[in-house]
Amino acid sequence: MASVIISLGGNVGDVRDTFRKAISNVCGMTQAALIARSSDYATPPVGGVPQHDYVNAVIEIDTDLDPHALLFTLHRIEQKFGRNRANEIQWGPRSLDLDIIAYDDVTIAKPELMLPHPRAFERAFVMVPLAEIAPDRVIAGKTASEALKGLSTEGIRKLPDLD
Repeated sequence: MASVIISLGGNVGDVRDTFRKAISNVCGMTQAALIARSSDYATPPVGGVPQHDYVNAVIEIDTDLDPHALLFTLHRIEQKFGRNRANEIQWGPRSLDLDIIAYDDVTIAKPELMLPHPRAFERAFVMVPLAEIAPDRVIAGKTASEALKGLSTEGIRKLPDLD
């Protein structure tokens, strides 16, 4: 089994309900065990496209799927929840974004998949929830806690738990 960190994001529709359903789909369609789930965080959008704040979270799963099969499955789940990667604006609004941040200690550098995620350490919206569930997880030689120290968390706020 591989230990995988996946980030979730979205700002269209009932994102928190989408997360709940998407996590269930991730576990079911990848035959994965959910190891940890962060809180949800409201985060300002990046990239300069005017839009609503995002909701972001991170999960850790254990799966037997290889990285490429996992990526394919995550893209299918995104489509199921209304994402059309071919017709979207880069860094624009979306119903669901699922990114593989780390897959064990695997390093892959291909156009369709780069592991660990090449911009994860630049993104407080990934590092804040990751540091919540796995502060000592080492990715590319750094822990989430170490990476977070160099990032601004301005505008990021933890959302209350849903009951």
